[in-house]
Amino acid sequence: MEPIWAIFILVMIASFIVQTTLKSRLDRYSRVQTNITGAQIARMMLEENGIHDVTITCVSGTLTDHYNPQTHTVNLSEDIYNGNNLAAAAIAAHECGHVLQHASGYAPLKLRTAAVPLVNFAGKSVQWVLLLGVILWQFTPVMLWLGIALFAVTTAFSFITLPVEVNASQRAVAWLNTANITDSTTTAYAHDALRWAAYTYVIAALGSLATLLYYISIARRR
Repeated sequence: MEPIWAIFILVMIASFIVQTTLKSRLDRYSRVQTNITGAQIARMMLEENGIHDVTITCVSGTLTDHYNPQTHTVNLSEDIYNGNNLAAAAIAAHECGHVLQHASGYAPLKLRTAAVPLVNFAGKSVQWVLLLGVILWQFTPVMLWLGIALFAVTTAFSFITLPVEVNASQRAVAWLNTANITDSTTTAYAHDALRWAAYTYVIAALGSLATLLYYISIARRR
């Protein structure tokens, strides 16, 4: 077995473990009740930090929660928006952590935001460019390397995302504690839930890196 395939297998196993554990943790902490909903926590966190121009919205789906700096909205999935439990509190506070990053000019978030148009272009075109690169390799190897360069952009983006997500979680846990939403025990629960959520980004970054190395190995063999 080539080393690259061993890496793929390890990433797949790690992804399964992380996804299973994250679901288990969220299920467990959703049974720890809080006095207010995720939407109320989001509003409170933003107002206490002097942010009044961001709208809290409810969106469909599961774990579709995200902050959109272009529309100034914190978008919470139905379970998080209406949930009055620790899992909802942690995720809502995490998304507001991104708002605080935006307000304070957090450098990694600014870099990630600036890279979004390029990453969107790369994501939409990379597979077609790679396919053409394989087909046209005998005539021009440049196309395949161009596809690899586009894929490298998406891989770099996944690694830029890591400090952004970790920092947002740190801000969330700290605020939940100081706002007395959590205590000495439940603060650890919130941190645990967000840590496992962050692991999903780590696995995605490693999987993207492994795929990039695979494409490079193909090009070098050709």
